Amino acid sequence: MKLKTRHSQRSTFIIILLSLLSMVGFACHKGEAPDDGTGDGDTVYFARGADISWLTEMESEGMKFYNEQGTATECIALLKSLGLNAVRLRVWVNPTDGWCNKTDLLIKAKRASDLGMRIMIDFHYSDSWADPGQQTKPAAWSELSFSDLCAAVTAHTTEILTALKNWNITPEWVQVGNETGNGMLWEEGRASVNMAQYATLNNAGYDAAKTVFPDTKVIVHLQGGQTNSLYRWLFDGLKQNSGRWDVIGMSLYPEPDDWQSQNDACVANINDMISRYGCEVMICEVGMAWDEEVNAKLFLTDLITRAEAISDSMCLGLFYWEPEAYNGWKGYQKGAFDNSGKPTMAMEAFK
Repeated sequence: MKLKTRHSQRSTFIIILLSLLSMVGFACHKGEAPDDGTGDGDTVYFARGADISWLTEMESEGMKFYNEQGTATECIALLKSLGLNAVRLRVWVNPTDGWCNKTDLLIKAKRASDLGMRIMIDFHYSDSWADPGQQTKPAAWSELSFSDLCAAVTAHTTEILTALKNWNITPEWVQVGNETGNGMLWEEGRASVNMAQYATLNNAGYDAAKTVFPDTKVIVHLQGGQTNSLYRWLFDGLKQNSGRWDVIGMSLYPEPDDWQSQNDACVANINDMISRYGCEVMICEVGMAWDEEVNAKLFLTDLITRAEAISDSMCLGLFYWEPEAYNGWKGYQKGAFDNSGKPTMAMEAFK
């Protein structure tokens, strides 16, 4: 997902919040799911989640979130009450306005962890948005040699995950790159030009994550979950170059009039990935226009039901991208809250 950030004063806000508060070769493995935290011995297999990386920035500008009765409610607790059990949080290397840096990430992760939510960390390996249209190296890495660039990926991944570990937070999943359908850290890691170098950069992130959290599952995440040819090309290329991953991640953003065909194609792609690579799959991003709530609910209900029914629980879950965004926040129109800050009908699909 691609959007522009804007500068915001945050120092006081962050201080207040803080006060409140190895494997080698091609790798796919399927581990045990964690207990759901209720104490009743049940196990959560399917993650119903949301990327909520904008949350602290929205709060700093006075935005509030309301339950269906109109009562102001802390956002993560509200999402949990709606049936979500996981959050996804992006991290940038040195963002100019500070949002989604290490400190901001820790604040959100601590709040989610305290509520018993499962956590995914999404490394962009950039100072801003990394997506199919841009995979820009952090400014501090722009002149590094390729070997030093790999070392920077290792160091950054290790630093962020060690900080989480020091706060007793264990992410269940870690993404090495965001929507890397043509690699990351361009130009060196542009997959269509040099798949081997992309695989090496990918492995630097994978190995660093496994060093800090050996049991955390590492995701390679691509856009266009309905496009099987893209996934075969990229993952065949990684496999041929000794790339490592545990989970294949997908994005899916259908329109109100084509969600059925897109769901069909995405589910077919999921099954092909499982069969072709023996790997679990995660739907890391989905979204639809906030004012198409009826279609959004139908889309989500259908996709969740079909994904959860995939044999052997090989599809791990689904994450909505920034459902809490509302009232034109940064121009984004695919949240799942209305202009009054209440969840739309779309969120009923998670219950």
